[in-house]
Amino acid sequence: MTRIRKAVFPVAGMGTRFLPATKSVPKEMLPLIDRPLIQYAVDEARAAGIEEFIFITATGKGALEDYFSTAAALERRLQDAGKHDALAALGPSRMPEGRLTFLRQDHPKGLGHAVSLARHLIGDEPFAVLLPDDVIRAGRPCLSQMAQAHAGTGGHMVATMEVPRHRTGAYGVLDVARLSGRLAHARGLVEKPHPDHAPSALAVIGRYILSPSIFDRLAEIPTGAGGELQLTDAIAADLPYRAVSGYRFEGERYDCGSVPGYLEATAAFALDRPDLADGFADFVSGRLAPQARAA
Repeated sequence: MTRIRKAVFPVAGMGTRFLPATKSVPKEMLPLIDRPLIQYAVDEARAAGIEEFIFITATGKGALEDYFSTAAALERRLQDAGKHDALAALGPSRMPEGRLTFLRQDHPKGLGHAVSLARHLIGDEPFAVLLPDDVIRAGRPCLSQMAQAHAGTGGHMVATMEVPRHRTGAYGVLDVARLSGRLAHARGLVEKPHPDHAPSALAVIGRYILSPSIFDRLAEIPTGAGGELQLTDAIAADLPYRAVSGYRFEGERYDCGSVPGYLEATAAFALDRPDLADGFADFVSGRLAPQARAA
């Protein structure tokens, strides 16, 4: 199977659930501890062997480009001041020249439309799509898990996880033909089904490995849920031509596109940090103790 070398990052969303902060700061630049959300997605892609990074942006997202640019003046000041730890902290934000491309999505027409804009850059090879809102905490990065599995299956692969039945209307959902280890072989996908009609509770999460045939389907299908071009609908439309599988990844997913999910991720990642865990745990337990006594 062809190695996955390219990844698309749809980052054109307005982040309205985080207003007023996102009035001037792209939601992908909101910090999770001391790194912006986009850095977690880029690091995951790097760990999976991604070499070319394609960002689908919008007006007001210039901070993303600035973040991945070299800050020569800042680096000189840190070097001159002997602040070597601070200088090293900039390392993950450095990207090799010529490896980043920023494309503008002028009109919000859905995830499928955002992905379709990358067609001329992808060419005729499989590629990954990562949604930075979905932060996945895992011993082995989720996309690395998927890339290994995809080498044996080919076709389209989506990250999946079980969700409560009443929450299926917020996700794309797999219609599962059979299970094989961590793979769920699909006979179909449904975007945001009513819980009473959902074919399963296995939801699509924001990691994909897609065959380039997806671009033909995106060019053919009509708009779907929400009046947008849905990537899930395009994957379902390609089922007669390409196998589709869901990968039930090992790890915990946090919806950092929502305030509760963002707070949960902040707590989980803080407790993972040796330099933060004890102090943070003491603070939280101290705040919760009076509530427990009152209850």
